Amino acid sequence: MSNSPAQAVENPHTGPERRVHERVPVSLFGRCMFENKLEIPCQAINISPGDMAAIAAHIPKVGERVIIYLDDIGRIEGNVVRIFKGGFALIIKGTQRMREKLASKITWCQENSEFGNVDSRRHSRIVPRQPMSEIRLPDGRSYQIEIIDISLSGAAVKSAVRPAIGTALTLGGMQGSVVRHFDSGLAIEFAKLRTGEEIENKYS
Repeated sequence: MSNSPAQAVENPHTGPERRVHERVPVSLFGRCMFENKLEIPCQAINISPGDMAAIAAHIPKVGERVIIYLDDIGRIEGNVVRIFKGGFALIIKGTQRMREKLASKITWCQENSEFGNVDSRRHSRIVPRQPMSEIRLPDGRSYQIEIIDISLSGAAVKSAVRPAIGTALTLGGMQGSVVRHFDSGLAIEFAKLRTGEEIENKYS
């Protein structure tokens, strides 16, 4: 049975959607969350402030909403516009300010040679030797947490408390906000990309 036109398999670097931004070839790892609540590892293979392509074991339907957390980039949300063998492309949703922030992250990663090279990305996600730390909320309350892993763009932590998504906080003096909850804790996205040296000094 042949695929419908919307589901046609295509080359990941070309396609019918009209691109406003030029995509940058990358090799960034992360996790995808689909509408059916499935959450699996994925890998971005190119990205721009407006769209991206990723490969994953599960292929969503065209039009499906997907949320992706990428190492060194953070949270990306969008809708699938096409699929190709082993992956999919999506249009990134967000305000102009969010797109500008994403563009800055892409530029920063390119300039610091941390982009698109798995071997050079030793700061992408580390499991700290000293995982115990604390989060501090704007009202001054602080809570002990355990860092599961941490990267230049954020961290996953085990926590007995779960501030609402969007809540501003600091983790070890680094400003960020809660972007999602999971069974044992929460995910934090930093307000700005940290440096590899800073992460290493604090947690490795």
